[in-house]
Amino acid sequence: MSNKTPRPLAEVIARPGSALAELAREAEAHLDLATSLRRALPADLAAALGAANLHEDGTLVVTAASPAWAARLRFEEARLFAACTGRQPAALRLKIRVAGPPAGG
Repeated sequence: MSNKTPRPLAEVIARPGSALAELAREAEAHLDLATSLRRALPADLAAALGAANLHEDGTLVVTAASPAWAARLRFEEARLFAACTGRQPAALRLKIRVAGPPAGG
């Protein structure tokens, strides 16, 4: 039987250099990016934007709730790129994927 007591998950995740800490940092960066993009869009379009990621090659990938919302997001490319200003790398291309409605929506 082990004498070790369980540690809180937050402690395990926060341990510097751990794979979980890196994963948590990346997840938070994706959430921050999606939030920034939603703030730059009209409310109805913002609600249709799911996840977002900015790849190292400058490709901004966003998910849309339906093909119709994807088409509308394409018209907002300049606004989406502007919302990425200051992020590294710079957004150079837009790729939109249809992923269905956001969870809980």
